[in-house]
Amino acid sequence: MKVAIIPARGGSKRIPRKNITEFCGLPMIARSIEAALESGCFDRVVVSTDDTEIAEVARQYGAEIPFMRPAELSDDFTSTQPVIAHAINTLQAESKQSITLACCIYATAPFIQAEDLRIGLNLLQEQQADFAFSVTSYAFPIQRALRITPNQRVEMLNPEHFQTRSQDLEEAWHDAGQFYWGTREAWLSGQPIFGTHATPVVLPRHRVQDIDTLEDWDRAEFLFKAMQNSE
Repeated sequence: MKVAIIPARGGSKRIPRKNITEFCGLPMIARSIEAALESGCFDRVVVSTDDTEIAEVARQYGAEIPFMRPAELSDDFTSTQPVIAHAINTLQAESKQSITLACCIYATAPFIQAEDLRIGLNLLQEQQADFAFSVTSYAFPIQRALRITPNQRVEMLNPEHFQTRSQDLEEAWHDAGQFYWGTREAWLSGQPIFGTHATPVVLPRHRVQDIDTLEDWDRAEFLFKAMQNSE
């Protein structure tokens, strides 16, 4: 059985109720649920939450809420992997069915697309990887990054690259923060997602936006509307 697990706790601090706040006409979490359902990859699409309001919104858009997440996995310090492991174990115990693959989909990833989920599944299986997750490239060479010192001066993090041409520097990538396919064994073992046992699903930069502040939110809505208008 293949399952999508969407973590969505109720205690977001920087943007309160972010998971269910309207984003371009739909609650934010609805876009993750709809992409998962549209992909056709999953036997079940489940939301793991500690919040009854989030649970009700998720049900309205087609997700299952077969359990409520316990308080000890719902604080500011709980990482993603224990939440997914808890969901896998709970679902297997409840359904008496074995989960082979699980995909963690973030509830605040409005640019996620069903086709990317399908590509991730294919890559995971073709590459016989433990994880497959979305990445995108940095817009500027990270080897030429700067720091501002306590006395308000500027230093290069890698001064040896001061004279290196940008085109001669290795391209760098970062987690796009949208989804993470993984085998059951990889999730339950707690092994790090980033490593040689993982394969990347490359996304264009214009479809990647962290949403941690209101400024991020405004930029994301602007980009989302621009993408819709260009279709």
